[in-house]
Amino acid sequence: MTPPPALTLQALHKRFGSTEVVCGLDLCVQAGERVALIGPNGAGKSTVFNLISGHARPSAGTVELHGRSIHGMKPFAIARLGLARSFQISKVFPQLSVYENLRCSVLWSLGYGYSFVRLVGSLRDATARTDTLIEGLGLAAQAQTLAAHLPYAQQRALELGITLGSGADVLLLDEPTAGMNRSEAAHFTALIRRLTEGKTLLLVEHDMAVVADLADKIAVLVQGRIIAFGTPQAVRADPAVQAAYLGAVV
Repeated sequence: MTPPPALTLQALHKRFGSTEVVCGLDLCVQAGERVALIGPNGAGKSTVFNLISGHARPSAGTVELHGRSIHGMKPFAIARLGLARSFQISKVFPQLSVYENLRCSVLWSLGYGYSFVRLVGSLRDATARTDTLIEGLGLAAQAQTLAAHLPYAQQRALELGITLGSGADVLLLDEPTAGMNRSEAAHFTALIRRLTEGKTLLLVEHDMAVVADLADKIAVLVQGRIIAFGTPQAVRADPAVQAAYLGAVV
């Protein structure tokens, strides 16, 4: 029996008053695929992420995670089903250390939640997973540094680690390299590629070098509609995409 797609959006609409931001959007992301959602500013990309992750409710249409409807569910409930999201602006606990940030995420994924009856240091599985994660991120030397004191690129790496620590197999990354210089973006792209191996990835990204390096497929969103979906080569050659970008190279 063929497993359902990791993520399915069908006839998705979102209206704010009389303004329709997402207009009958259809998108299917298979398990293990890496899909980049691109489009001009104001195309509705962040709204689509909000609809998938439960931070906004669709006006119409359906969202399915591994074949299960998540329509109307709260973000925490969707996260527990295996979908995690990062944001354009880093969401970390600034007054906790790097290690504590990662351990908080890992504790939830292992089912401990906020435990007041156990010493977290005695939870060997949580410690082992946190140690593996911090090594993979290249942040072991900053383990005891407060998150607020990390340079920007390392804060973004920490947020990626928190996302991965949740144990989710479907990841939404919202402009992961925004604000980075070329060298930082290249390093972070390699980190994402390595640490998300085997996971399903949907990312919003304006840097086409990052898109080319990460994405198996590209979905082009213009005025709330997908106008092209396919391999990077096919999307670049699509006349509708070229017209939408007024001849810009995509």
